[in-house]
Amino acid sequence: MAVSLDEALKRLETSLGQLEAAVARRLEAERSRADLETELQIMQDDRARLAVDLESASVRLEALEATTRDVEGRVGRALAAVRSVLEDAGVAPHL
Repeated sequence: MAVSLDEALKRLETSLGQLEAAVARRLEAERSRADLETELQIMQDDRARLAVDLESASVRLEALEATTRDVEGRVGRALAAVRSVLEDAGVAPHL
């Protein structure tokens, strides 16, 4: 009977070890999942921030392009006026 009691205790210890290992694996998996969920939330926040930044940059780019077109028109008109003045003065324009 002592042999079977020792054997039963060994099996119990083995089972408890396996249970502890299973619990440890489960806890690690839960921590990993929580870490992944946190990382996903951070990525979603970053994506939202980047979308806002992109929209803002697009608006600034459109404004810059409109300003560039306006300046090009003004420079063109100024060059035409200078050419006209030089031609009226009899000077050959090199513009």
